[in-house]
Amino acid sequence: MGNKKILLYETPPEWATGVLQDPLALLSDQAYLEKKAANNALEFLNLWPGAKAPVYWLSSVAAIAGDETAHLKMVLRLLEKKGGALEKSHKNPYAVDLNLLVRRGKGNQDLADRLLISALIEARSCERFKRLVEACEDAELARFYSGLIESENGHHRLFVNMAKKILLAHEVEVRWSRLVEEEAQIIQKQPAGPRIHSGMA
Repeated sequence: MGNKKILLYETPPEWATGVLQDPLALLSDQAYLEKKAANNALEFLNLWPGAKAPVYWLSSVAAIAGDETAHLKMVLRLLEKKGGALEKSHKNPYAVDLNLLVRRGKGNQDLADRLLISALIEARSCERFKRLVEACEDAELARFYSGLIESENGHHRLFVNMAKKILLAHEVEVRWSRLVEEEAQIIQKQPAGPRIHSGMA
């Protein structure tokens, strides 16, 4: 994907101003997202379609899971420090809607879609963290979000590269373009609220 614009829809600055009205709820949401991201990465351990995965596959998946677990610890520590609590339940309709796009039961296409959707979620999270850094008046929170940007961007690139081990590079590029179009519609339809993947009020 080179240096081209990754996402079609650009989050307005007003989104960050809105969600930062309830920073503790936002941190609780992110804690669940980090937990899910770690679990999602580990699910790829046994999904390689051949008898033996490439050497880099297993180590890359483990590294992503390790990063996400580290992020989870950071979020929970910050949430506790600021007097917040982890909410009892969590829903992420954005991820649910994206996963409906997976070509289920289609072998390599199914797996490639799962990887590309994971890449999309990482890319959108990265974009949202940038917006939060720009709008955040709490210096500690701003540093926290800023520290996540490089990692999320790296995960995005890694998931795309993994997909190119499953399908031909051209097929991945075509599918990526389609999924990016769908994501732009999905993110805008999300309900508003203090969530990383929420829509506008």
